[in-house]
Order: sequence, then structure tokens, then C-alpha cells
Amino acid sequence: MALSNELRAHILRYHHVEKWRVGTISRQLGVHHSTIKRVLSATGVDKEAILVQKSIIDPFLPFIMETLKRFPALTASRLYDMVCERGYPGARDHFRHLISVYRPRPAAEAYLRLRTLPGEQGQVDWGHFGHITIGKAKRPLMAFAMVLSYSRKIYLHFYLNQRTENFLRGHEGAFQAFSGLPRVILYDNLKSAVLERSGDAIRFNPQLLAFAAHYRFEPRPCAVYRGNEKGRVERVIRYVRDNFFAARQWNDVADLNAQAKIWCDTLATNRPCPEDRAKSVGAVFQEEQPRLIVLPDAPYPLDEIETGQVGKTPYVRFDWNDYSVPHTQVRKSLTVQATLDTVTILDGTTVLAHHTRCYDKAQQIECPQHIEELVRQKKEASHHSGQSRLTYAIDCAQDFLNAAALHGYPLSSTSGQLLRLLDDYGASVLSEAMADALARGVPHPNAVRLSVQRSLDERKQPPAITQPLSLNPRVNELVVKPHQLSTYDVFNQTVSLEEE
Repeated sequence: MALSNELRAHILRYHHVEKWRVGTISRQLGVHHSTIKRVLSATGVDKEAILVQKSIIDPFLPFIMETLKRFPALTASRLYDMVCERGYPGARDHFRHLISVYRPRPAAEAYLRLRTLPGEQGQVDWGHFGHITIGKAKRPLMAFAMVLSYSRKIYLHFYLNQRTENFLRGHEGAFQAFSGLPRVILYDNLKSAVLERSGDAIRFNPQLLAFAAHYRFEPRPCAVYRGNEKGRVERVIRYVRDNFFAARQWNDVADLNAQAKIWCDTLATNRPCPEDRAKSVGAVFQEEQPRLIVLPDAPYPLDEIETGQVGKTPYVRFDWNDYSVPHTQVRKSLTVQATLDTVTILDGTTVLAHHTRCYDKAQQIECPQHIEELVRQKKEASHHSGQSRLTYAIDCAQDFLNAAALHGYPLSSTSGQLLRLLDDYGASVLSEAMADALARGVPHPNAVRLSVQRSLDERKQPPAITQPLSLNPRVNELVVKPHQLSTYDVFNQTVSLEEE
């Protein structure tokens, strides 16, 4: 197809005047790039200039390549600062894109295809599936996955954190689902398995070692930065994301786990086995299952155990929430023992409280009996603090206070004055005086005080003088030493002389 003179003119103008690239002209005019190159070549444009467009990074490429050769992992941000100091005028984002092109790639590494015997190995890992909101709490949704390396049988269970207890619960759930366990379980260097590592020197999590001793398997971590050694479980996590979790509707974690169990037993088990695609994973698992280690009779205890401190209020803090205890346990250290569904609080071996576990945040989970006992105790404490002394010391005190309330006398003032009389004269004298005031129909402290004075006069006893000089006990306990009166004789002698 012949090009019109008008189209040729457009191509030449866009290239020479507007400085458009060949690809840009091709897209905008709808002309194949080879045709545009032919037009430009016919007008004397150098072929090399057409194919290779100069870039502002070209003068700096020798320095960049030499630096990347010496420091292959040097970040583009640091490299950008270095070339800017040497006069590079470009933008940071464009420079990042160019460095991704020029950065030397590591040499490709070949891997052996690993094969295992039936019942020999399993692989374990966590997968993060975002967060879920429960009330005020935002909790991570973590998937525990175990896969048998021979048959590729999958166990999947979701938890709301990566605690070691949940890590071990996932193992036990997988063992129950498989009706056995492999001889070796392979991990990467997550904290639930490996606390510290220096080369081949490994310090395992002691909880995992105790768990492995109970079930008689060998925990084995893969090499550092060698996730390919547990590629089977890595692929399982990706398979779960794409085949199970994507676009799935669920109400809560319990519903999600119920769906995960059905998926593991059906779709994941019926898929072709990668080692022998003529068989399903379920068929190969039936061959492998007799080779698994038999489960022990007793399960391993997997409750979360923590020490909780009770403050002034009768609550123990556990997992972002407060759980009530009897009010007699304040200011004590108690043991919190939790499962996925319950929270039990103990003092030694004595169970103090049993609650349903809450996964919300800043909630108070209370036992009604604990609160009722505390309210009753507070009422009794208030009752005994003032008026109760009168009730316990004086038989008619309650009737006297009831009568005073009917007459409209303030009970707090009445109780205070009667308590002072009780301290000054004792229970027997005050009891007679209050009974006399009640009999005369005058339930007032002044009537009681007059009756007490009358009783003392009849017995010819002096009134009690116990009023302190000050409310400060240090002042009341001061001892004042009297001066010698002989010093005043000098003044007497002086006065006598003046009179003479």
C-alpha cells in the first residue's frame, strides 16, 4: 500500500519537530513501525538513531554498572543519590525503572526434584489471610497448613493469632485428621519452631520439643533463606488462596473452619496427585496412611497458661479482655488457663472462675455471682462502717435510728454524735440512755446526752473529758515540761523594793 504525501509529511514532522519516537508515531497514526522506519531512512535519518534513542542515563551507565557489580544488592534509592551528586538530572521514579532494567540478575540455580518415602515427611507453615474485625478488636486471620510430602494430603485450619499453642493445636488437628503422623516434619525458621539459629547450631522452641517427644516425630528446620526445601507446603498455601479462600463467603472463624474441613476432604483430596497424576491424592493417601506413626493414647495438653495479676478491681486481664474473679482475690497473682473456647482462672489447683472466651477487645466478661457478692459486701461494709457499730454495740440502736429517720433527723449526724457518746461512756451507759430517749419519744442525740448526764449525776460520777486538743495526733501526744516557779521570785523582790 502506497503512502500518501500527506502521511509522509506527518511522519517527518512528528519525528524531526515534535521529537516523537517511532513507536509513538506508529500508535498515533496507525502505521506499522517498519513503514515509519522506511520513510525516515529514505529521508537520510541514520538507522542507528532511529532504533536506539539516547537517554539521560547513558553518561552515568559506566559508573552505575561498576557500582552494581561491586554491590549487587545496593538499593536504587541510594544509587540515585550517588548519581545525583555526580550531576544526574532525572527523576527518582524513572531512575528506579531504569535500574530495574540494568541491574545484573543472579545466575540461575538448578534444584533437584525431592522425593520422599510414604509416611516419612510432612511440611508445615503459616499463611496470612488478612485481618478480621470482632467488635473493637482487629485480629489477624492465620491459616495453619500441613501437607504430607508423599501423598500431598492437606490439613487446613484457621486461627486468630500465631501463638505457639495454636501452632501445636494445628499439629494435633492434622494428626487426628490423618489418623497418624509422619516421622519428620519440616519447618522454616519461624519462632514457633526455632528460637535462635547460627549456622547449624539451632535452639528449638522448648514447647515444640516437648510436643515432638510426646508424639515421637523429628522437627527439622530447612536452611536459612531456602524456602524451596519446603516447596510442597508453599504451593499448598498458594493453592488455598486461589482455590479455597478466593471469593468465599463465611460468617465467622468457626464457619470458615467447617468449610475448610469439607474442602480438604473433598476437592483437595480428589485432585490428581502430582507424583502420579493417574491417581488422586486420596488414593495415594490410602497407601501412605498405614506407614504413618500411630498416635499415642493420651493427647498432649495444649491450653494457654499465663499468670494474671488482680488489681484493686476483681478482674484478670487476658488477651485484651478482663475476666471477673471473686472479690476476695484482689491483689493476688492467679493462673489463667485458656482453650479456644473457655477461660479458667485458678488459685493453685482451686478453680475460681470459668468463662466463655471473648475475642473482642476491652470487654469485661463477668460472672453474675461475683458481682452480686461484691455488691453485697460493699453494702455490708457501708452499713458496718458507721451505723453498724451502733447496731452491734447497742441492741436498740436500729430502732432508735428508724425513729430518728421518721422524725426527719439526719442519720449521718445522729450516728456520728451517738458514736462519740459510745466512745466516751461505753455501751452499757449509752444503751440505757438511748432506751430512755426512745421511751420518751425523743430519738435525738441531745436527749441521749441529757439522759447520760442524768445517769452520771445519780451515780455521782464525773463527766468524761476526752475531747482532743487537736485533730493532729502528734499535737495530742506532746509533753510540756513546766518551768521552775522560783524564777518568778526575782520579780516579787523587785516589786517589793519599788513599793518601799
